Amino acid sequence: MNKQNRLTGNIHRATPRLKHVLSGLFSGGTPDTNNDEYWAAAGEGIAWVAIGDMSTKDRVEVTEKRITESGIASKRLCVLPPGTLIYSMYASMGHVAELAIPATINQALLGLEFADGVEWGFAKWWLRHLQPLLIAEASSNTQDNLNADKVRNLPFPKIEFRHQSRIANYLDQETSRIDGLISEKERMLALLEEKRAALISRVVTRGLDSKVPLKPSGHEWLGEIPAHWEIQPIKYLAVVGNGSTPSVENADYWSEEGYPWLNSSVVNVSPATNASRFVTELALRECHLPKIQPPAVLVGITGQGKTRGMASVLGIEATINQHLAFIKPCTQELNTDYLYYLLGHAYAFLRSDSDGAGSTKGAITCEKLENIKIPVPPSEEQAEICTKIRHSLDVFMPLRSEIKSSLDLLTERRAALITAAVTGQVSLEEMTV
Repeated sequence: MNKQNRLTGNIHRATPRLKHVLSGLFSGGTPDTNNDEYWAAAGEGIAWVAIGDMSTKDRVEVTEKRITESGIASKRLCVLPPGTLIYSMYASMGHVAELAIPATINQALLGLEFADGVEWGFAKWWLRHLQPLLIAEASSNTQDNLNADKVRNLPFPKIEFRHQSRIANYLDQETSRIDGLISEKERMLALLEEKRAALISRVVTRGLDSKVPLKPSGHEWLGEIPAHWEIQPIKYLAVVGNGSTPSVENADYWSEEGYPWLNSSVVNVSPATNASRFVTELALRECHLPKIQPPAVLVGITGQGKTRGMASVLGIEATINQHLAFIKPCTQELNTDYLYYLLGHAYAFLRSDSDGAGSTKGAITCEKLENIKIPVPPSEEQAEICTKIRHSLDVFMPLRSEIKSSLDLLTERRAALITAAVTGQVSLEEMTV
């Protein structure tokens, strides 16, 4: 019997199900986004919960959007009271959060109201225990979403109310302790990242000599730079271009061992060495895909996610899709690694500069990249700057890895504790609160 049947199928008529302990299951909806009468200003109307408002939270206290009474009526939405558990069917599938405010929900969520004899706190922890199982099931079955019927048929154990309360209180206490440790580790990672970013930003814009005379760069994102550095547009120092995606329906364009083709996810790691897929020589010719040889830098140029503006050094000969641009230095005046570190400093500028209106909103065009004026230290100084950064990263990265490993262990410990407590692997006698 497969995972799908074990979680949401009918194993046996006597198997306890979530529907047996619910007194209400509330669906949601989205009022017409083009009708201003349905949407309220901040602080007005009723909160409207979308996936983004709850997917990373245990409690929903504020929402990005609010709707009017007319909006509620247009979709016949229920206003759910504080304390209601809301459950995600899409995206962050299986996530459960508590409403801290009266709110309506969208169609990707369900509101759960429990019958007498059910401790909602235990129900919350039980559903959180099921989430990784549901995600694994969806991955193996290539089915990413739940629906209300599947949620109704999720298993739910028969446990006395007083025991449910004890388990819920125990998990509240123990997960709070672990969450405190996780928060501390996350703060340490954030501080390390701040130090790393500050070091890189300082040396790529000021150099290594703190006593060198400075001059205004003329650009807010750069500030002052050493007086002997030049300022030049990228197009005077490098070739800039981007790629495309061959038709996925044309089998003649794709192969198992062809030419590496990279998508925008590669900017999350540097150097970029892993191909997303491989294209044929026919695709390279007919789709006018560039063959890019290192040294070069790749930049994410589209989308609202974090990859727009991120950069990575190209580590293999490859071609790219339309969501990436390549910058290939054509002169020894520009060190590829220096350019990569400089673009990391320029991330916030690249994002804000591409958030404007018009047809290129949310995109960094090749033309924009070509015309960005960057500081150009003497080539020997660029090499020294890169060496300094690499030496600093040699210290930073092992410490970061150690903290990240510790954080992963705490996260695993938290998940294992929840599973052990709600499935009876921790005895009630051990649950001292």
